[in-house]
Amino acid sequence: MIKLGVVMDPIGSISIKKDSTYAILLAAQNRSWPIYYAEQGDLYLDDGVPYARIRHLTLFRDTQRWFEFGDEDTIALDQLDLLLMRKDPPFDMEYVHTTYLLEQAEARGVLVVNRPQALRDANEKMFTAWFPQCAPPTLVTRRYQDLRAFLDEHNDIILKPLGSMGGESVFRVGSKDPNVNVIMETLTGYQQRFIMAQQYLPDIKHGDKRVLLIDGKPVPYALARMAPPGETRANLAVGGHGEGKELSPRDRWICEQVGPTLQERGIVFAGLDIIGDFLTEINVTSPTCIRELDSIYGLDIGAQLLDAIESKLRIDHKMIR
Repeated sequence: MIKLGVVMDPIGSISIKKDSTYAILLAAQNRSWPIYYAEQGDLYLDDGVPYARIRHLTLFRDTQRWFEFGDEDTIALDQLDLLLMRKDPPFDMEYVHTTYLLEQAEARGVLVVNRPQALRDANEKMFTAWFPQCAPPTLVTRRYQDLRAFLDEHNDIILKPLGSMGGESVFRVGSKDPNVNVIMETLTGYQQRFIMAQQYLPDIKHGDKRVLLIDGKPVPYALARMAPPGETRANLAVGGHGEGKELSPRDRWICEQVGPTLQERGIVFAGLDIIGDFLTEINVTSPTCIRELDSIYGLDIGAQLLDAIESKLRIDHKMIR
């Protein structure tokens, strides 16, 4: 039996209609895997040994009562076979410190998904730079003059921070925008923080597609997130709605470019954001859209992910306790 631990945001705050962690954990419960629940603050390191204060978790398919905690306990993380890191951004130093702690669990034989080093190395915005053949014109800088030159060249651009999620603090800026200076000042902290600029892609009107990859291989359908009226951002968190779409040949080509690198780095579950023909982000911390795609196409992506994870545990000859 596989002992599964999960580190996530408070489960009482999620919406089970759209929460991907819930979908994954439900698939684990269907396999009778015991689930050990922890939040970021429950983790600690004692003389180099990683521990967690955990609660045993049971899930229900009920929008009014979707979970129940069982007994509380404190365990060394190496008592687990598998640990899912599903804490949402912001990607800040607390997040980085958590990956160091999880790396100690990994060193003691626990399969951590996604790999802690990869979570640190693969910034969800900047990681597109490893695949310039797939991405739109992109700039990462903290200097106003660089951003202005990029705006002068492309006339219509997107500016966004490097450590947030859900469309937070994402701005569309035109060459004649009277607010351009204050936007740059706010995002860069007066040239003290790196930010990303990308050419605006008019194909956003056809949706910002989320493509899920499991061990480097794509789910054959994407969720095209459509922006609400008057809004540039298509994120579901800001009111966008999702439409299912079969992957295009270009989508599949992008997956072929990115997938092997994800496999090499131990990123078992990732979400690519694709607008038109271009890769704009690579989500590795807590990719979403499982529930929506399951609902539209009758899939069980959580089960597919656990199949891939179970294969890795077998390949690594890990003893399942």
